[in-house]
Amino acid sequence: MKRFILSATSVVVLAGVLLLGSGYFSATALAANPCAPKMSNPCSVKKSNPCGMKHADHAAHKVDPKLVTRPAGTKLKAGKSADLVKEGKQLWNDKKLSTNGLSCNSCHKDNAAFNATFAKPYPHTVKMAHDQAGIKTINLDEVVQFCLAAPMAGKPFPWDSQELAALTAYTAEVQKTFKPKAAHPGGGKMMGNPCGGKTMGGGKMMSNPCGGKAMGGGKMMGNPCAKK
Repeated sequence: MKRFILSATSVVVLAGVLLLGSGYFSATALAANPCAPKMSNPCSVKKSNPCGMKHADHAAHKVDPKLVTRPAGTKLKAGKSADLVKEGKQLWNDKKLSTNGLSCNSCHKDNAAFNATFAKPYPHTVKMAHDQAGIKTINLDEVVQFCLAAPMAGKPFPWDSQELAALTAYTAEVQKTFKPKAAHPGGGKMMGNPCGGKTMGGGKMMSNPCGGKAMGGGKMMGNPCAKK
């Protein structure tokens, strides 16, 4: 009888090992855990996020200011405004300008990922250029060059090129449609990022599928991923 019990136990253990090896338990755990990394989780870090940290660690990427500062005595190439804007729109969507699969539109589709200062006339301070290149104020064509060099990890255009004039012209058109209040309503509320916190009155976090919802006294509620 004792030998039979040991054999039965061994069979159960062996069956468990086989099920575990087949992925049964892992699949079940993934299905039951709303915070498990999976394709349907908009907050998981994956290559399909064009502006994620895996593409570029912007804070650590320093840029030589000489590379993105217009040389004295040079100016944008002249041309018909409509023609430049048309060509610039194509360049705005051209991923071949980068080395990491990004285009301008990857991060700025529908006016996403712009700071409120983008609405101000140039030159003005741009935080990313200030932090990574030490540039206090920057012109729009220099911003274009900076984005090519830093987020897109590409090569800036020659300063007298048709391409730079065109992309700058189209960026100026994008700027005209940018409304800071529409992008950041409610005094700091973030929109358009499925993983970003959306700040409401009293510090309550809402509409973030992966974020905690802060209630009175710092208690976390409604977050299936929060520690309990």
